[in-house]
Amino acid sequence: MGKKAKVALAIAAASAAVWAGSKAVAKPQKRQVKELLQGKPFIFAHRGGAHLAPEHTLLAFDKAAELGVDGFYVDLRLTKDEEIIAFTDETLERTSTAIGFVKDFTLAELQEINFGEKFEDLEGHKPFVNEHVTVVTLQKLFETYPDKKFILNIQDNPDTYEGSLIPSKLWRIIEEFNLAPQMIVTSPYQEQIDRFNLYAQNQIVLGANEGEATKAYTSFTSQFGHLFNPKVDVFTIPTKSALIAFDSTKFIQFLNGLNVAIFFKEVNDLVAMSRLLRTGSQGIVTDRPDLAQPILLKYKDE
Repeated sequence: MGKKAKVALAIAAASAAVWAGSKAVAKPQKRQVKELLQGKPFIFAHRGGAHLAPEHTLLAFDKAAELGVDGFYVDLRLTKDEEIIAFTDETLERTSTAIGFVKDFTLAELQEINFGEKFEDLEGHKPFVNEHVTVVTLQKLFETYPDKKFILNIQDNPDTYEGSLIPSKLWRIIEEFNLAPQMIVTSPYQEQIDRFNLYAQNQIVLGANEGEATKAYTSFTSQFGHLFNPKVDVFTIPTKSALIAFDSTKFIQFLNGLNVAIFFKEVNDLVAMSRLLRTGSQGIVTDRPDLAQPILLKYKDE
């Protein structure tokens, strides 16, 4: 046997020994299952049902509520006067003809802008060009839909002034409305989830997005999945990202075995929704809640 072959065998043997040793002593810490994640699967309207009405407006949330969704997926940002609003982007351009950063506008100023003028319906028409469709505050959503569940996605970067304030403000408004059992709080930034939980103290379902899910998937596909200890209760993620298939049945089972739920985001096809729920997903976040009607009816009485 050549020298290189001997070295390769030695490395393989050492790796196997490390794996066996870690397998023997490691005990993955399962998440404690929160009440919200028990029971039937959920259908959440993404930004209120963004393909049916202007996203993050009362028009969208009202339409999705009429369709009977279990709850709403809502992106959150802080205004100049420190109001939490339902809004995705850092700037205004994508959803209106106004220009500028959300953080530089007060709530009153934002409510003067028509956020429906760029919306196109399923036929390609722009029905709200001449109407006045405004942003909505999180407080207004809680007042209007106290019976709904919410996935609240903190969009402000933790390194900004707005980002430093929003975790505590979010916790206070949830407390004020006594809606903690109906909330899932997530963010693209793990630091924001950690900051929020300093106030929530594990009373609320914690979520994470694609970055943390990628770490989990990497651990799962390695020989050291048994070392993975989740920090959150649920992942809200797309079915695929780059070369990663998050909708792999084995990956879903891996997370479910750790009491981590998966909600697949922006699934706008009934066949795909049904398949994902059959393979272990606990929820669907969709821009087309109208297409989810058969699923909503199926689980209505459960």
